[in-house]
Amino acid sequence: VFLTAFFANKVEHESRHCNVKGLQRQGSSSFDRVYTANQNCGHAYPTFLAVLWCAGLLCSQAPAAFAGLMYLFVRQKYFVGYLGERTQSIPGYLFGKRIILFLFLMSVAGILNYYLVFFFGSDFEIHIKTITSAISPLLLIP
Repeated sequence: VFLTAFFANKVEHESRHCNVKGLQRQGSSSFDRVYTANQNCGHAYPTFLAVLWCAGLLCSQAPAAFAGLMYLFVRQKYFVGYLGERTQSIPGYLFGKRIILFLFLMSVAGILNYYLVFFFGSDFEIHIKTITSAISPLLLIP
């Protein structure tokens, strides 16, 4: 919520600074960059929430929470990078994509474990939690 409020505040500040009325897209290039970065972050947020909740509920909460916090920091880096040149936002975008992939794979592992328990009675939850806990610090590698 604070991150979204920060992004919205930046858009509002830039619209006042550039004399843009009603968030029109015909403002200056700096307003266009702030507005586009805000829209990009807003469009990626539902996907992030879906995989975060699935990974936390179906697999392991601690690595999912760690990846979620990392994603918020990466989105901040993406937003600030987008305010400069657009090439500065690429590392934040790629890093965020990797975190979303990690959360998605955690979700898939949790779903597969559920079906293995349901159909075969084999529970690999401890192994999955160990693996995800060991892999989650690797998200810090740029």
